[in-house]
Amino acid sequence: MASNGVNDKSLIVSFGEMLIDFVPTVSGVSLAEAPGFVKAPGGAPANVAIAVARLGGKAAFVGKLGDDEFGNMLAGILKENGVIATGINFDTGARTALAFVTLRADGEREFMFYRNPSADMLLRPEELNLELIRSAKVFHYGSISLIVEPCRSAHLQAMRVAKDAGALLSYDPNLRLPLWPSAEEAREQILSIWDEADVVKVSDNELEFLTGSDKIDDETAMSLWRPNFKLLLVTLGEKGCNYYTKNFHGSVEAFHVDTVDTTGAGDSFVGALLCKIVDDQSVLEDEPRLREILRFANACGAITTTKKGAIPALPTPADALKLVKEGK
Repeated sequence: MASNGVNDKSLIVSFGEMLIDFVPTVSGVSLAEAPGFVKAPGGAPANVAIAVARLGGKAAFVGKLGDDEFGNMLAGILKENGVIATGINFDTGARTALAFVTLRADGEREFMFYRNPSADMLLRPEELNLELIRSAKVFHYGSISLIVEPCRSAHLQAMRVAKDAGALLSYDPNLRLPLWPSAEEAREQILSIWDEADVVKVSDNELEFLTGSDKIDDETAMSLWRPNFKLLLVTLGEKGCNYYTKNFHGSVEAFHVDTVDTTGAGDSFVGALLCKIVDDQSVLEDEPRLREILRFANACGAITTTKKGAIPALPTPADALKLVKEGK
C-alpha cells in the first residue's frame, strides 16, 4: 500500500493558548486612536503548530477554546492548515480569549488582553487527550498556560506524560507581562519548569527579564543553562540568534527584510527548528548542520515579519528556501 506522506512523519504537539488578536488597521497609533481592527488568529503555541504544518511537518494542537463563533473559527483555521485538532476542547461557559494589539511605528507590539477567565485558562487535566500527547516526538509549550489553575495543572501533567513517553520538550516562555499578577510571579513561574526542557528559546528581552541583566552576552545566556538542556537559543530580532549547546556555541545572522509586523516571527522560527530536528535530533550535536537549520529558521522568522498578523504570514518551505538562497 502506498504510504500517506504526512502520517509517516513524527508528530510535534503544541500545547497552550489560541486566541484572536485584534490588530489596528493603522500602524503607529494607540488602541484608543485606532479607527478599526482586523481579526488575526494567534496564540504562540497555535502559531507554532501551524508553522510546522505549513512547512510540511505533522502538527497537533492541544488546548481549550470557547464554544463560540470565534472558538469555532480558530478550530477551523487549525484544520484548514492541516493541524490535528483532536486535542482541542470547547468550554460552553467561557469565551475564547481576545487580545487587542497596537503596532508601534517600528512594528513592535503592545497588548491589551480580554480573558477573565477565557476558555484556554479552564483546561482541566482530565480533559487532556493523553493518547495524542503520548504519541508526540516533540512537545512544545509556553508559559501563559502556567498563570492560573486549572490550566497550570493540565500543563504540568501534559509535560510529564510527554516526557515519560520519550518526547523532546521544547519551551518558549513567550513572556506577556500584563497577564501575570506581578513581574516576580512571572519570573518565578517561568523558571519553575525551566530545568525540565530539552530545547529552550528566549528572546533578548526575555533573557534580560529572566536574568535581571541588561547584557545580552554569552555569560548572561549561560546563566540560564541547565545540565539536561540540549539547546538554548537567544533570538535577537534583526541581529539573528545565538545558540548554545553542551559542546559549542555561536551566532547566526538574520536576513534583512522590510518588517511590517513582528507578530509570529518567533513562533515561525520555532516551528521551522522543530520541523528540522523532530526526525533527527543528532543535528543538535552537529554544529554545521545546526547552523544550517538555524539559518532556515531565521529565514522563516524574517518572512513572517513582512505581513501583518502571524498565521497569514507564516512561510512555506519554498518561501524560506528562496530567501536562504538569495542570502540577503
